[in-house]
Amino acid sequence: MGSRSAPRKGSLQIWPRKRAEKFLPRVNWNAIKPTSKNLRGFICYKVGMKSAIVKDNTANSMTQGKKIAVPITIISCPVMKIFSIRFYKNQKVMTEVLAEHFDKELKRKLKLPKNSKKPELDSVKDFDDISVICYSVAKTTGIKKTPDISEIGLVGNSDDKINWIKEKIGKEISVSDVFDAGNLVDLRGLTKAKGFQGPIKRFGAKLRSHKSEKGVRRIGSIGPWHPARTTFRVAMAGQMGFHTRVTNNKKILEMKKSGESAIKNIKNFGDVLTDYIIVNGSVQGPAKRQLILTSALRPTKKQSKKNYDVVEIV
Repeated sequence: MGSRSAPRKGSLQIWPRKRAEKFLPRVNWNAIKPTSKNLRGFICYKVGMKSAIVKDNTANSMTQGKKIAVPITIISCPVMKIFSIRFYKNQKVMTEVLAEHFDKELKRKLKLPKNSKKPELDSVKDFDDISVICYSVAKTTGIKKTPDISEIGLVGNSDDKINWIKEKIGKEISVSDVFDAGNLVDLRGLTKAKGFQGPIKRFGAKLRSHKSEKGVRRIGSIGPWHPARTTFRVAMAGQMGFHTRVTNNKKILEMKKSGESAIKNIKNFGDVLTDYIIVNGSVQGPAKRQLILTSALRPTKKQSKKNYDVVEIV
């Protein structure tokens, strides 16, 4: 049998491989493809994975009209509220206007700035762009009380954005206000943390021969004598997991309101008490991990044409 040959594992695109500084990543909202709704993203929480029996209605599919089993991920989507409005000028923050009223839970869990001398929404002029900083009403999930906060971009011109903010400020924003069933979405969040791991597990390097010196689960050579340094291209042991990653092109199969069709006793999560969505495939991170749901950055024809009707969740 010939020697096994394969491309190297472990992308060098993301470096350094260290723990992420925050749970919710920063998003370039200008790059995200706008939807028909006003908000470009939504804060949500991973519940867990199940299998679903679906009827395949995809055109030209080999299983068209048949029932098939597909892996799904359930994502809890509690309502959000606007924390503040951020105005930009020349791609820099010009000023920020706080919402007038906050929940009692928010005041208990977060250090809020003093409201003295805050500008009014209509008083801000000569700006280039507007975005909103939203927080999730996490207490409704039953898994935590501290809300998660993230900046989310808006769709439309300045007048459309201002009008939408005036309509929604102080009110609840649900996931159905942002996405529809059948949309392709990306999910941004942190992977499951695995701690300090060796180069075999961390980069998928090949195991050495059982007669090798100084160990089998290690790299044979980490570099020459000169230049007398180790380059970042050499697979080394270190932190694995808890990295910011994006899962692309997940199809929303179903969207459910809280209490409409409750899902109960999910491992490591419990009962789903809020609105939730069901997406096709897997999503990074453990149960209860916070995620940012956005419209697909690079939608593909293969994923877009999928058409599944959920028959049963098993």
